[in-house]
Order: sequence, then structure tokens, then C-alpha cells
Amino acid sequence: MTDPTATALEPAIIARVLSESLPYIRQFHGKTIVIKYGGNAMTEERLQRSFAHDVVLLKLIGLNPVVVHGGGPQIDEALNRVGKKGAFIQGMRVTDNETMEVVEWVLGGQVQQDIVMMINEAGGKAVGLTGKDGGLIRAKKKLMPNKEDPNTPLDIGFVGDITKVDPSVVKALQDDQFIPVISPIGFGEDGMAYNINADVVAGKMAEVLSAEKLLMMTNTPGVLDKNGNLLRELSARTIDAMFADGTISGGMLPKIGSALDAARNGVRSVHVVDGRVPHCLLLEVLTDKGVGTMISSR
Repeated sequence: MTDPTATALEPAIIARVLSESLPYIRQFHGKTIVIKYGGNAMTEERLQRSFAHDVVLLKLIGLNPVVVHGGGPQIDEALNRVGKKGAFIQGMRVTDNETMEVVEWVLGGQVQQDIVMMINEAGGKAVGLTGKDGGLIRAKKKLMPNKEDPNTPLDIGFVGDITKVDPSVVKALQDDQFIPVISPIGFGEDGMAYNINADVVAGKMAEVLSAEKLLMMTNTPGVLDKNGNLLRELSARTIDAMFADGTISGGMLPKIGSALDAARNGVRSVHVVDGRVPHCLLLEVLTDKGVGTMISSR
């Protein structure tokens, strides 16, 4: 069915765009691409459909997309319904026992299944996973640094640090042409569930899968300087300086930190892309013109 809102393009323009994508299809055929899915792209219907379309198309042309999703707005909405207000420390959600129950229900249930169904309706074959499936993500309690008292780290509840990722179940699904959709919930040796930042999970997943690319979707044009200007490329040295002077702060801390770790640990390219742009994944992967910031380990 034709999209009535789509702008008509001249055949020559369409042909040029398709031709431009050919070398990228050839270069990335058979390679794994990890996608951190979040922000507006998860809450606006047109962007949801654009995302599902992009993921299915990437799979059909021979790439292996792996989706790691967030769900902050959905968690906040569910917490509000039970009379709780979300709190964050250094970009991490404070997660008591009741909040953890909500996180598991929202991420491992509602949000994950919505994404799976959306990809399947677009013609793909998606399967949802949490850290418990196949022993995928092992975790331990995360303690945050305390600036006021460095000797007393901050306990923010059931928030996890990844101790091990076993990608066997993800690789098995890829071999059978499925698209894995991973909720950022890890499990400890005692069976306790831990809420893990989705950016951190995406970065670690990209590392252990030796991904060609890690794409992190945001609600901004990419990484911005203090004047709000888009930075097209960032090096490790530049990022360290931006951490130090506060240019990168709040929710961007785990995102950019995970992106840099992935770049330093073998992921060939890491991109922070604008998830508000329809078909941003195709634009970033298959065209000459990107839609965000590329991060290198230099």
C-alpha cells in the first residue's frame, strides 16, 4: 500500500539512491549491527513503523540486526500509575524492589512484545529475549561513585553491572534468520533480576558479537557541544574532555561511555543517531550522508 504522506520522487533520484546503497550492502553483507532502540522512535507511531521497516529491510539484504531496547517513558508511566516517581543518579534509574517489579513487567513484557509484533508485522521474524534466556546476561549489583564521600559508594538498588554475556542464543537465532530483541534485564547468580541501562547492554552486546556497527538512537541530532552544535566525529580524547567539563552529563553519560567502550573493544564503528528522523537506520548504514555523530577510539 502506498504511503499517502510520502513525497513523490523523480525516478532518477530513486535510482541514484538505490545505486548509492550498493557498495554498503556489499560491505556489510553477513555482518552484525547492534541497534539501541529508544527515545521518540519508540513512542511516535510513524517512527515506530519506520524503525520496524528499516530493521526488516536490513535483515532481508543480508545484514544481521540485533535490537536492544530501552523503555524509560513507559516505565515512568507505569510507576505513576502505582503512585511512584522515578529518580536518577548519574543517569541511572534508582530501582527499589517495587520499581524492579515494574521494570521487569514493562521491559520484558509490554515493550518487548510490542517491538516483536511490530517487526513481525513489517515482514520480519523477531524473537524477544531477556538476560535470563540462555544465560544471556549475568549481572551483579552496581555501586555508583560518591563524589561527596569516595569511600562510601552509592547503592541505587536493583541496578546491575554486567559480569558476563553469553551470546550463544543470539547467534543461534541469527543463524535461523530471526531478529533478536533484547530487554536490558540481567540476572545474578542468586537468580535476582537487575535493571541495566540499555545503552550499556547494547555496547557490551556489540563487543561480544564483534559487531560491524553499533547504532544508538537518541532524541537529539547526535552529540552536541556546549553551544548546541552537532559534532560529526568524536575521538576518545575529546570525549574524555567533554566528560570532565560537564558537556556530556546526565542520561548521555552511560550512552557515550558505552559507545566509547565498544569502539575501544573492537566494534568497527559506533554512531549516535537522531531517532526522530524517519528511516535514520537506512540513512546511517546505506548512504553517504549520516544522521548523527561517529565515535572512534583514537
